[in-house]
Amino acid sequence: MKAKWIILLLPLLPGCVDATAKETMSKAQATFKPIPTQAPAIKGNEATKAKVDLGKKLFFDPRLSTSQLISCNTCHNVGLGGTDLQETSVGHGWQKGPRNAPTVFNAVYNVAQFWDGRAKDLQTQAKGPVQASVEMNSNPELVVRTLKNIPGYPALFEAAFPGYRDPVSFDNMAKAIEVFEATLVTPDAPFDHFLNGEPSALNAREQAGLGVFMVKGCAACHGGINIGGAAYYPFGVREVPAAEIRPESDTGRFKVTNTSSDKYVFRAPSLRNVALTQPYFHSGKVWSLKDSVVVMGSAQLGMKLNETEVNDMVAFLKSLTGKQPKMDYPVLPPSSDQTPHPQLK
Repeated sequence: MKAKWIILLLPLLPGCVDATAKETMSKAQATFKPIPTQAPAIKGNEATKAKVDLGKKLFFDPRLSTSQLISCNTCHNVGLGGTDLQETSVGHGWQKGPRNAPTVFNAVYNVAQFWDGRAKDLQTQAKGPVQASVEMNSNPELVVRTLKNIPGYPALFEAAFPGYRDPVSFDNMAKAIEVFEATLVTPDAPFDHFLNGEPSALNAREQAGLGVFMVKGCAACHGGINIGGAAYYPFGVREVPAAEIRPESDTGRFKVTNTSSDKYVFRAPSLRNVALTQPYFHSGKVWSLKDSVVVMGSAQLGMKLNETEVNDMVAFLKSLTGKQPKMDYPVLPPSSDQTPHPQLK
């Protein structure tokens, strides 16, 4: 009887736990990478302090929109995980957008931007919502006229883009926003510490969830530094999700490429900070992280995960919450009599 209890207790001994954690860690390190603590450099767009500071102001400035009510931060709120907690965002004239707003946090590590990858980088992405009628409903000419007639901005553009004959431009607006958004990274998640060689950074349940995540095949689409965001995959590989979750009318990347094989294909979202970025999927129809795991199990893996597997995986996903960016809300340059007035229609 005594020998039997010794055998049963062996898995609980510290040495055995460490060995299991190290094996899990080794497999994870081959599939994932920790978020660096410093923002990455962007080729062709040097991140000077003046440019980042300008980008921050522009990110928070609602005067880039025709109504002067909607800023980048409206839909990508830095205090709410870089999202807006809406199924789909509310834009100009209370219009509802067609898709859920992806988080701006760690977006610099994505292969491309938007759910369908139609923007190759953050600079291109920054121009899209400004011009979209359902979002900020403006245009390059109005944006430039507005910025030039806000007295504080021309000097800030000159400092950020020295040597330009006419630094206040739509392109430079996007470049400034890009380098600011590249600073919105969230390092130091418990999972990052685990990847950096700290077995105790994840508890037993989180490690079990990581194991399920890798063994079941989730890491095939959600790997790398951003735990996703690196490639495009069909949604509904093994089982088509409910029409509410995957609307038939939204054919995903097909709208960009017009290639039949891209129907219902989307960029795999980053799972960084996923516990903070509900609701889930491009439709924004699933509010529970647990429910989203169940949906992915059936739709992508063709399997029904049991209750323990689901709960363990949710625990692991919560360990992906990193250090959130903290910043003071910028004081924006005041408007003048020459600044275009807001248009609400």
